[in-house]
Amino acid sequence: MDLGGSGWTVRADGSARSWGEVPEALRPTLAAGIPATVPGCVHTDLLAAGLIEDPYLGANETLTDWIGRQRWIYRREVILGLGDPELEARNCDLECDGLDTVAEVFVNGVSVGRSVNMHRRSVFPVRPRLMLGRNLVEVVFDSAFDHMAEMAALVGERVHVERDDFNLIRKMACNFGWDWGPRLVTAGIWKRIGLRSWNHARIGDLSVLATAKQRTDGTWVGTLDVTAQLTGELRFAALTVRVQGSDVSGELGVPAEDWTQSSLEITGIEPWWPHSLGAQPLYDVEIVFHNDVTVLDRITTRTGFRSTELDTTGDADGNGANFALRINGVDVFVRGANWIPDDCFVTRVTPERYRERIQQAKDANIDLLRVWGGGLYETEDFYAACDELGVMVWQDFALACAAYPEEEPFASEFDAEVRDNVMRLSPHPSLVVWNGNNEIIWGHAAWDWASQPNGDRTWGEKYFYETFPAIVAELDPSRPYWPGSPSSGPKELDPNDPNYGCMHIWDVWNERDYTGYDDYSPRFVSEFGYQGPATWATWRRALDADDLRADSPVMLAHQKAAGGNGKLNKGIVGHLPVPGETAADFDDWLYLMQLQQARAVRHGIERWRSLRGRCHGSIVWQLNDCWPVVSWAALDLGTNAAGEPVARRKPLWYAIRDAYADHLLTIQTADGAPRLVVVNDARTDWTAGGLVELRRFTGEVVASARFEVLVPARSKADVAIGFDLPEGRSDLALVATANEAVRAVKLLVEDVEADLPVPAFTASVTATDTGAEASITAQTFLRSLAIFPDRVAEDAYADSLGVDLFPGETHSFQVTGNFDEGSLEALTAPEVVRFVTVEKRPAGVW
Repeated sequence: MDLGGSGWTVRADGSARSWGEVPEALRPTLAAGIPATVPGCVHTDLLAAGLIEDPYLGANETLTDWIGRQRWIYRREVILGLGDPELEARNCDLECDGLDTVAEVFVNGVSVGRSVNMHRRSVFPVRPRLMLGRNLVEVVFDSAFDHMAEMAALVGERVHVERDDFNLIRKMACNFGWDWGPRLVTAGIWKRIGLRSWNHARIGDLSVLATAKQRTDGTWVGTLDVTAQLTGELRFAALTVRVQGSDVSGELGVPAEDWTQSSLEITGIEPWWPHSLGAQPLYDVEIVFHNDVTVLDRITTRTGFRSTELDTTGDADGNGANFALRINGVDVFVRGANWIPDDCFVTRVTPERYRERIQQAKDANIDLLRVWGGGLYETEDFYAACDELGVMVWQDFALACAAYPEEEPFASEFDAEVRDNVMRLSPHPSLVVWNGNNEIIWGHAAWDWASQPNGDRTWGEKYFYETFPAIVAELDPSRPYWPGSPSSGPKELDPNDPNYGCMHIWDVWNERDYTGYDDYSPRFVSEFGYQGPATWATWRRALDADDLRADSPVMLAHQKAAGGNGKLNKGIVGHLPVPGETAADFDDWLYLMQLQQARAVRHGIERWRSLRGRCHGSIVWQLNDCWPVVSWAALDLGTNAAGEPVARRKPLWYAIRDAYADHLLTIQTADGAPRLVVVNDARTDWTAGGLVELRRFTGEVVASARFEVLVPARSKADVAIGFDLPEGRSDLALVATANEAVRAVKLLVEDVEADLPVPAFTASVTATDTGAEASITAQTFLRSLAIFPDRVAEDAYADSLGVDLFPGETHSFQVTGNFDEGSLEALTAPEVVRFVTVEKRPAGVW
């Protein structure tokens, strides 16, 4: 019996010591209770009741601080009648898939269990407590802050980032605020809750591991290993496993034991691939637990057959080691992005929203999402969408940027949490790597933790090198485990050594110019990124018009990074014109800071891809946002006119898509001399032929050289430029074109040093079935031409952005959106069509 839905109420406990923090006008209502929806949280219930303002808007965030400090009581009645299985069965369990976080569960006034971990499932036997008629289910959530204080007294405080002791509670770390997210401390039933009745026996937990191997004749053989934890009377019982796909099927029965294992081999399966390498066939799996008389339990799931390995073979000279993800025996250059919770109130992320977001990642040529350790083990909907769309998942265990106690009760909680999630997520072929933590090994080694107060206490080392790898080896030998991100593998090595493992690069952004990426030759980059503001339409909904300036107090409340605006201002110097921070400068600030973000990240990606062979992948920080903010994300999060969530594409999204394309031309510099790198991450060989030209901004070709190179699939080739560069460079650009389809443009000096002409162009707009086509024809050189249709229709977006045009060239933007006839011409307005101008000049010809 599913207990979710709108039949719940939630009230605040007026006897709690923090009751005095509750706004006085709300106390009578909250003490009496309000309608609640499950799954959900207190914040979403208060919003639905109209009792709080949206904390995502304006400066409302801090007005809700009191919510996380209260004790909240969720309750609902369950009516049971004669013949209902919950009363007729010998056993009935209350299954709670996710309680956030410090919860005690009562049935008819009697405590049936307690949970202090948001990240794992709880099952409470309740049959003796159920009765005919009305039954009362209550879940009491204590304050997360009170629990953290209790744990601090028990095991001692530990080093952490941010302001709160999030490392002393098993709750989503970023719930307490991060350098891109607000501090909104939730409580509630955040996943499914329900009653499950059973008689003789049931399946308690289940692991489904599907692997693939190719024979020498090309045939693929799949192996399905099922491990079931069985509870109850097992005598004369058996477990039957059935697999069904479009091409093959198989079945195997084995006698039942407490832990029953079944291994089924199937010949002729089709392997699952990431979308960058192939198709994603999925197979239906049915596990039937039965005896000679009846079916005792049945579980169905879907899986895909594939193999996943992590090649960490050492270099012959002993000065480094590989770090390459291998799927079905094929090395993958990972084109990835980091994933954070898509909303601070995670129950608002529907299956449709997950799929839309992952499709947006796939459309940007992203083939792997790293689920970051300061967030969640995501819901089934996330992984199912990744399975279907062919996006690989690197899953962090939920620890980040802090020292975690190894003492009880934490040791047992971590053991149970990791076991629970390794089993739960096992069927998903998209999940290809388990990772121990985010930035904890690095933090302990490089952030001077030992000299800080309490720096000598346990910090999690045992988890990363002993507990977690042992659990993965026991329950999921089909996937590789890595100690951390970053990590060089063995604990004696510098955890952020570019010659080993995966590394994070954050001195660029925090301290250095983005050209500093050129100083790195990593094996794998699992975090790097650069900040930029959200889109115009998102800000227009989130902030009042008077607050739309870079330095307004409200805008700064949506800039969570320490010194964030200062780093933006410093980083743009020498590259692009430095915009002002007044309201009059807002349009320039928005465009230029977004463009700077896009260029910086693209610079890094192209560097890593040019090192293909040594470097095996990059994971951009980050794909998505959880609220309107200045952040590292490629997709922001705002709302539309109906109040529905919208993830709008920032210029960074387009830069990632272009830099992660299968075929890439990138002009790199080595020892002061440019070289062309031709990258082919497609599934087939690429004969790339074309020209490298030295052009003036007028379009005049000063020098040119033809090239043709065969680039095998999943490789790269270096091509000499073929001519010398002159001394005077301020009006020159290198232009490489392959097969009249792939192009790279690189100015010989930075934009602020270039003799960019006064922009002039003609424009035309025509209506299309999906929105409009805006065509721009350059009369002078147009640098980083962009169109921002959300200035006209807030949900509109273009198919491309950041195009360089020489005189006489035309680019047509395909715009998706709803436009009335009178608004089409606005798509060529000065605030919509943007390009780089070094001085305040006329903004073009319309």
